[in-house]
Amino acid sequence: MRDLVRRIDSATPPERDRAVDALRALAILGVVLGHWMVTALVADSGTLHGASPLQYLPQLAPVSWLFQTLAVFFLVGGQVGAQSYASARARGTTYRRWLGARMARLLRPVAALLTVWTVATVAMLGSGVGQDTVHTLAKLAVSPLWFLLVFTALTAATPLVARLHPLWPLAVVVLVDLARFGLGAPAGLGYFNELAGWLVPYCLGAAWARGELCGRGTGWALLLGGTAATAALVLWAGYPASMVGVPGAAVSNLGPLTLAAVTFGLAQCGVALLLLGPLRRVLRRPALWAAVALVNLFAMTVFLWHQTAMMAVTAIGLLGGEALPGLHTVPDGAGWALARLFWLPAFALALLVCWAAFRSYEQRKPKRSGTRVVREQRSGLSPAVPRA
Repeated sequence: MRDLVRRIDSATPPERDRAVDALRALAILGVVLGHWMVTALVADSGTLHGASPLQYLPQLAPVSWLFQTLAVFFLVGGQVGAQSYASARARGTTYRRWLGARMARLLRPVAALLTVWTVATVAMLGSGVGQDTVHTLAKLAVSPLWFLLVFTALTAATPLVARLHPLWPLAVVVLVDLARFGLGAPAGLGYFNELAGWLVPYCLGAAWARGELCGRGTGWALLLGGTAATAALVLWAGYPASMVGVPGAAVSNLGPLTLAAVTFGLAQCGVALLLLGPLRRVLRRPALWAAVALVNLFAMTVFLWHQTAMMAVTAIGLLGGEALPGLHTVPDGAGWALARLFWLPAFALALLVCWAAFRSYEQRKPKRSGTRVVREQRSGLSPAVPRA
C-alpha cells in the first residue's frame, strides 16, 4: 500500500489540480451516503416497497442539503469537459473521436449494470417474487441512469455550450417554473429544466476552465446569492425544503428540476470554489491524494452499484425471517435514523464486493506494467468519472 501511495504521488504531474478530483470524489460520496440515508425498503406482508424518512420526518430536510451534491458533478464536469475538448482540438483530434472515447468510458459500466439487472429481474419473476417487489427493486437499481442521460447529452454538446453564459439556461429555468407554478402550464413542461437546470453549473465549470471564475469573491457571491435565493423560494414561493424527491409529495425539487434546486446548486458551486485552496493544501499529503485518485478511478462503478449494494444487504437481512430496524422497518422515527447509521458499514462492504466484481468494466485491463492510476496520472488524464 505504501508503495502504491508513493507511485501515485510521484507520477502525478505537478500542474495537476488535485482539488478538482477531490471535489468529484466528495460529490460521489455525498450522493452515495445520501441515497443510503433517505432510501428505505419496507418489508410488508412478503413484499418490499420504497419509502423515505423525509415522508415522516420533514425536519431531516437538512440531510438532503448535505448529500444532494449533483451540482458539483456538473461543475467539475463542465470544467474538465471544456479543458478536454480544447486539448483534443489542439492535438488535431476530431470531435467524433473525442466524444467516442468519452462515451465508451461511460457506457461500458452501464451495459454491465443493465445486463445483470435484466437477468435478475427475469430470475425474480420466474421464481415467484411479486411484481410490485420486482418493480421497486429494478427501478431503484437503474435510478442513477437518469443522471447519466443528462450528463451524456451535455458532454455531447460541450463544443456548443462551452462558452454559453450560465444566465441563459438559468433564465430558461425561471420561465419554465413561472409557467408551471404561476400560469398553470402542464407539469411535463418542467422536464425542459432537466437539461437547462444542470446546464447552469456545467456552464459555470466551462467558465472556470477559461479562467473566468477567479478569486474567492466569485465563490462567496455564488454561495451567498444562491443561499438567499433558495431560502426565499422555500419560505415565500412554496418550494419544498428537501432537495431530494420525497414519495407522495405534491412537488419535488428533483422530479423534474426546479428553480430552487438550481439556486441551491449555485450555492454548492460557491462552496466548491471556496474549498479549492484548502483542498490543494491538504492533498499535498500522498496518502490522502492516493485515496482521492482511487475513488475517482472507479467512481462510475461506485455510482452505478451503490443502490444494488444496499438492496443486497436488505435481501440478506430478510433471510432471518424478521424485519430488522433501520433496514426493513418504516422510517418513521429517530430510532430508524439511528439504526440506519449502523447499517452503513454493511452497505459499504457490499459495495466493495460489487466493485471487485465489476470494476473491470470501467477500467480496461492494463497492457503495460504499472498501475492504471499511475499511468492515468502520468498522462495528465482525469482518472475520474463522471467526465465531461
